[in-house]
Amino acid sequence: MSDGELAAYSLVELAVDRLRRDILSGRTDPGERLVEEQLTKRLGISRAPLREAMRLLAEQGLVEHIPRRGARVATLSDADVQELYEVRDVLERHAAGATSAGRDLSRLRAALDRIRAATDADDRLELANAHRRFHVEVVALSGNRQLTALYETILVKIQLYMAVNMRREAEAARAADGVHRHERLFAAVQRGDAAEIQAALSTHGARAYLS
Repeated sequence: MSDGELAAYSLVELAVDRLRRDILSGRTDPGERLVEEQLTKRLGISRAPLREAMRLLAEQGLVEHIPRRGARVATLSDADVQELYEVRDVLERHAAGATSAGRDLSRLRAALDRIRAATDADDRLELANAHRRFHVEVVALSGNRQLTALYETILVKIQLYMAVNMRREAEAARAADGVHRHERLFAAVQRGDAAEIQAALSTHGARAYLS
């Protein structure tokens, strides 16, 4: 890769990171138009890396391209969300059945530490990201990389849906509650008992992904 190609790729990564944070933090609303001219000025990049960033965000399910109308933040109907949760639950149950004791839990432990740190810092976006990373690491213990990749795309879309309610979710529950729930799930995984892991997941809050 040449220096020019590397620079262009770095600009794409920058745009993806900035726009993803805006979307998942609730700073931009579902359905809000993403105007190229405004974004190139705000991000300080040209149209080419911006369009590549938008393409990558569309692959992640965060951006939609509407014919003759441009791009917008993705929207999810109530039915979409219900289906996403159902798929998430199926994947979690399958992964729990394939998880056993004795696996390396260092990445899962690091994700739990991130949850604690984000809770202490009262950083809602980082907390949502840390929750997602923790659950992805639980599923990754199944050893099935394709399942893990699919699972993470589902969680990103759920996080998109929850982003607009982040403040309400934070006010409705004590911050420490989320830490304790993940600590209980970590302990279940550490023991390697599939039934206990599934029980911990089922009481984790079927519709409280960010809480």
